[in-house]
Amino acid sequence: MTAQKKDPAHEELLSVLRAAKNRLEYVTPNDWILIVDRARRVIFKKGDVLIQSGKLQKTVYLLAKGKAKVESSTKLLIAQLEPGEVCGEMAFLENGIASAHVTAISDVEACAIEGSALLDLFELYPHLGSRFYRSLAVNLSRRLRDVIGTKPTVKVPG
Repeated sequence: MTAQKKDPAHEELLSVLRAAKNRLEYVTPNDWILIVDRARRVIFKKGDVLIQSGKLQKTVYLLAKGKAKVESSTKLLIAQLEPGEVCGEMAFLENGIASAHVTAISDVEACAIEGSALLDLFELYPHLGSRFYRSLAVNLSRRLRDVIGTKPTVKVPG
């Protein structure tokens, strides 16, 4: 297991990722440490493009500060991302092309983790992979429901 860093910015990021409203809810505190330790911090200014639709995308971003919008190629707003949320996950899942355009709507600080680094982690810690993929599935389902305007009627404990 990786030792937790004492860097205040690192600690703040871990706190944001663990507490966000639309976080990767099945990822554990120890999982976050492993993920963040392999990520690099990146900064985007308001208006900068994090992900360009139709381009090969190999990086998953975890927002630490700021907000970004996710739009389809037809400019349909899919989601507004806040600290603790993820983008680039669909291209990661499909190992390919970005299906949406992600733009910073304020200055954004994010953790960028390469898909290959995530896959390496999942090889070492298979249960982390299971929790990560389950969390992505729930988030994608939530976003789809938001776009089509339906809400789940019952949440089954699980």
